[in-house]
Amino acid sequence: MSEFELSINLRRAVEEHDGAGSMRLAWLASLPLVVEKLARVWSLAVGRPFQPGGSASWVAPARGAAGEHLVLKVGWQHEEAVHEADGLRAWDGGGAVRLVNAMVVGQTNALLLEACEPGNTLSEVLPPQEQDAVVAGLLRRLWIAPSADHPFRTLQSMCDRWADEFEDRYANTDPQLRLDPGLAKAGIDLFRSLPGTSGRAVLLCTDLHPENVLAARREPWLVIDPKPYIGDPTYDPLQHMLNHPDRLRADPVAFAQRMADLLDLDAQRLRLWLFARCVQESLGEPHLQLVANDLAP
Repeated sequence: MSEFELSINLRRAVEEHDGAGSMRLAWLASLPLVVEKLARVWSLAVGRPFQPGGSASWVAPARGAAGEHLVLKVGWQHEEAVHEADGLRAWDGGGAVRLVNAMVVGQTNALLLEACEPGNTLSEVLPPQEQDAVVAGLLRRLWIAPSADHPFRTLQSMCDRWADEFEDRYANTDPQLRLDPGLAKAGIDLFRSLPGTSGRAVLLCTDLHPENVLAARREPWLVIDPKPYIGDPTYDPLQHMLNHPDRLRADPVAFAQRMADLLDLDAQRLRLWLFARCVQESLGEPHLQLVANDLAP
């Protein structure tokens, strides 16, 4: 571990957002020893990290004691990824990458995963219209009923937290750079209320988009990096749609209708969710202000 290599995006995220003395900076400094410990406990030969990598985890290929191809994911504990291992256990490889082992080490969530090979992302392989169909097929499989003793948080709790953050940020943003107050209030009120009006509650991925779907051998496509919650399935296509900004801007109503048809969802409810999420994201993604205007009920 004397020449420990960090992934580019992880190093950049910490350099840009963490000052001296931050807990995440200390976590980053501890990574070599943490990875060394995990390699010893799980009998792994760990390779160089995937580049440029993600902004919250160090991820690298590994070989198990029997020579099996695996992936070691060593992540900083953050709010949205608390139950990633629990979600992968619940799905047990059904449409998602299979969890081999998991461990918490201090501020680290460590996951040992099956390797997705060849590992190309969905966005690299298929055109957008075909991506829609793959994503819809995977979501249908992931939407399982939670067990009675499940550990997952509710979609309502996530939406309430994000709505609070939006309202604080909106109040401190230049009025010329933000949505009309009436539109912002309508959207964020919907964002708070929609989770409680669903007649169905399933295990959600919440972060399923074409870069989080990898080509594999066990199944053609497998989901990685879920952020599981329990709640309304109509929420779950939103991140996929947000990852297609050109299509979303060109005709958000048609895009919502297409995903609703593929998933057998209520198209009007999906449009409301999309409007609310575009409002919630609009301060960080200004192009979504135009989409929110187009979708406003």
